[in-house]
Amino acid sequence: MSGGARPGVSPDALFLPVGVLVERRPAVSRWADHVWRAVEVLEDAPEVPPWTVLREEAGRTLFFAGLAEVELHPTDTSNYKHNLEAATPLVWVILRPAAETPSGWRLQTVTVDPGEAHVHADVGADLLESLPMPPGLRAVTAGFVARHHKERGFWKRKRDQADPEALARRPREEEE
Repeated sequence: MSGGARPGVSPDALFLPVGVLVERRPAVSRWADHVWRAVEVLEDAPEVPPWTVLREEAGRTLFFAGLAEVELHPTDTSNYKHNLEAATPLVWVILRPAAETPSGWRLQTVTVDPGEAHVHADVGADLLESLPMPPGLRAVTAGFVARHHKERGFWKRKRDQADPEALARRPREEEE
């Protein structure tokens, strides 16, 4: 798995190319004809155009949705670390509705950052799927965390001492 740096971004940031497989299957609902879901993140993607049909069987169609980049930033290592410490580390795939594509979907983002995935979970029509993190991506992410993670302590801010007389009623000058 290879990655690289980008101009204008931290030189320690890493961008890892991945491919995504998406499945369309018949819906069991009268309100929708099909159900879409991401089914796999590939470390080595096939050299085919996005939304190429890879397989059709029993009403299900498997598509290569396209390429995306998993971004790793040194400031987000705490989130990656928590993900890697989970029983099953995850990668999140976000698809966004797009009328200009034949499928009606566009591959928006692939991330290993649970915080970023959570932000996309609240967006109206986006489709968010969590999948097991592929072994190569897991190894690169773990190496990135080992190189860049710094434990940050939590310091509780001490409040200023309140002046109980500050809000007390003061006599008007005339009353004195």
